[in-house]
Amino acid sequence: MRRALFYPERAGALPLFCLAFVLLIGLCGAAWTRAAAAPDFTLTTLDGKAHSLAEYRGKIVVLNFWATWCLPCREEMPMLSKLAPKYGEKGVAFVAASIDDAQTQPRIARFLQKKKITLAVFTGATPETLKQFELGEIVPATLILDRDGTPAFRIEGEASKKDISSRLDWLLSERSGKPPKTLIKNY
Repeated sequence: MRRALFYPERAGALPLFCLAFVLLIGLCGAAWTRAAAAPDFTLTTLDGKAHSLAEYRGKIVVLNFWATWCLPCREEMPMLSKLAPKYGEKGVAFVAASIDDAQTQPRIARFLQKKKITLAVFTGATPETLKQFELGEIVPATLILDRDGTPAFRIEGEASKKDISSRLDWLLSERSGKPPKTLIKNY
């Protein structure tokens, strides 16, 4: 028969361990709560009008960062432009934020015309904006925001139609079924 051993010097450790465990659960619980809204920022339309990301609250937003000099963007932008009307009637806004600098911004209008892009296109994003949204340092990069402005999904690199559609369908279905990955790195 085995005897339970009692070590008086360890008796005080149990309450301390329990307290530490409860504190850890409390701190982790804070991480399990819903993420904060994406930082608000203002971009400019091609005709010079300023718009804020906060204007889109109440809609799911596909915020795509791109540039005219970006080869994968040339493939991705037409795909997004074709998807936008299908989801627009369901309360989804597609926004294209160019990170072109002052030197390459004049190329934007021709690029949009040539590729027949009908998305809302803005200028004024920078590589720092990508970092602010935790999207790395390359374009294309896409952030999908929920109706309350919280980031739901991040796609670094060129997104496929399936990457976007599966995430939008999941959000539009009130999150029924298995959730898609929150981060995709396509590079």
